[in-house]
Amino acid sequence: MKKHRKIIVAIATSADGYIARPDGSYDWLDRPQPRGNYGMPKFFASIDTILWGRKTYDQALTMGGVDQFGLKTKHYVFTHRLPGEPAKSVEFVNEPIEKFAKRLKAKPGKNIWMMGGGGLIASFLDAGAIDEFSIHVIPVFIGEGSH
Repeated sequence: MKKHRKIIVAIATSADGYIARPDGSYDWLDRPQPRGNYGMPKFFASIDTILWGRKTYDQALTMGGVDQFGLKTKHYVFTHRLPGEPAKSVEFVNEPIEKFAKRLKAKPGKNIWMMGGGGLIASFLDAGAIDEFSIHVIPVFIGEGSH
C-alpha cells in the first residue's frame, strides 16, 4: 500500500497570536529551547520538502538561508515575481495550488512542511490541500505582527 504524503502546516505563534513581526522577522523564536525543542528534530526527520511563500523565503535568506534545513531537502517557493537563478534545492512555483499539491503528494517521499507565511497557508486551505496543522505556542509576547 502506497503511503500518502501529507502537507503539514507546522508553525509557531507567539503567546499573543502572531507568527511574525510586522517586518516579517521571526527573531523572537531565537530563545532557549526546552528539552526536545518542541518536537522539531523528530518532525524534521519526517519531511523532505518545504513549501515557502515568497516573503517568508526572502526573510529566511537574511537569516541563514534554506540550507539550514539540510541539503537533501527540496524547497518550493510560491511567487508571482520570479527571481534570477535559484539554488539547486529551490524551485520557484507559479501554478494553481490544487494542481501542484496533487502532483507533489503523488511523488514518492516523506511528508511536506508548509513553512508559510499566512497568505500561502490561506491559499492551500482554500484549495483543500492541507492535511494537518501543528501549532506551537511560544511563551513570548511580541505585541504586533502578522497572524
